[in-house]
Amino acid sequence: MNVSELTRNSFAIVLAGGRGSRLMQLTDWRSKPAVPFGGKFRIIDFTLSNCVNSGIRRIGVATQYKAQSLIQHLQRGWSFLDGRFHEFIDILPAQQQVSEDWYQGTADAVFQNLDLIRRNRPRHVLVLSGDHIYKMDYRRMLSEHVHRQADLSVACIDVPLKEASAFGVMHVGDNQRVAAFVEKPANPPPMPDHPDRALASMGVYVFNAEFLYEQLLRVHDNPHSSHDFGKDVIPHCVANYRAFAHNFAHSCVGMDSSGIPYWRDAGTIDAYWEANMELTKVTPELNLYDDDWPIWTHQEQLPPAKFVFDDEGRRGIAVDSMVSGGDIISGATVRRSLLFSRVYVNEYAEVEDSVILPDVHIGRHAKLRRVVMDKHCRIPDGMTIGHDIEADRQRFHVSETGITLVTPEMLGQPAHTIR
Repeated sequence: MNVSELTRNSFAIVLAGGRGSRLMQLTDWRSKPAVPFGGKFRIIDFTLSNCVNSGIRRIGVATQYKAQSLIQHLQRGWSFLDGRFHEFIDILPAQQQVSEDWYQGTADAVFQNLDLIRRNRPRHVLVLSGDHIYKMDYRRMLSEHVHRQADLSVACIDVPLKEASAFGVMHVGDNQRVAAFVEKPANPPPMPDHPDRALASMGVYVFNAEFLYEQLLRVHDNPHSSHDFGKDVIPHCVANYRAFAHNFAHSCVGMDSSGIPYWRDAGTIDAYWEANMELTKVTPELNLYDDDWPIWTHQEQLPPAKFVFDDEGRRGIAVDSMVSGGDIISGATVRRSLLFSRVYVNEYAEVEDSVILPDVHIGRHAKLRRVVMDKHCRIPDGMTIGHDIEADRQRFHVSETGITLVTPEMLGQPAHTIR
């Protein structure tokens, strides 16, 4: 079977229902996959772009937690696939089709949509997480899966041992067959040849379709199941069937000269800030300028960014920064920062080492440093954030490394009004 036939006969289901509670108030009104990233994207755009660029164009997106922002983004930005050629992205909210319960776990989210998957008669099903940032050619993983005659393939990447408790951790043999799998262990086992690293699951799985159906039915019929891939499906498959690890380095797109594949969870405020800030470097690890592997998203119709005033002390400039459409830097200074669309920075303001989400207004003489600022914030003239950590703790959320998260609600400007 050639590669194009493999992808045509595959179906991808993207799990996009998680809150991402470690992102604190940033996910109070949106799911983690809907969180803005990189100046103009949402986190889910990376997984969906991987599918489309890989030739996998039958996709279901399972949503649940605070899904309106995500659904709106999918409708506006991902409606270009042509149903006449049997290409689509279907939004799959929990519809209680099997029972009166919402999705009870990752495996249950797929189980409750088995009818849709079966109707498309795929040979292989990709189960993908919608809340990670990476560029991956799924064709290479599919080809390896078929070549090995695997029942299940799990994409993996090595991570620092101290961070491995947040992932499913694997032990593999010489032929890359998975010998053991444990979900989020308190004491993760290290890699034999790298005692300070662990082999972690990326939440990217390839199943033979009929095999997946059998496993989901088994889990559903077990009254003691937690209905989770990491806890119920993967360990059982590892122990009883042909489960193999796929090295992400073999399918990572645009890997830099260091040879380290780019993959980010961005699941905490610190990690989110760092992943965005890394994009402002001269040569970032994640290449967003790759015409061969574009990241697709909803493109708003906005005017170009504008920089005005060139007086001493009142000069509109942005240095070592990324700015987006609709931004106006009016006699202000922006350094080492990432500004999303429709950000207005007024005269004499200073923004440093900060991530500013869309539709933010920063007043005159305001000073921001090491800030993540949510959408719709209005910063009053003269306000200072990020210069006095203890004062900021009284008003905002400050992370372990001193990144200050600011939301409209913290400023007394509720952007989401119920009554």
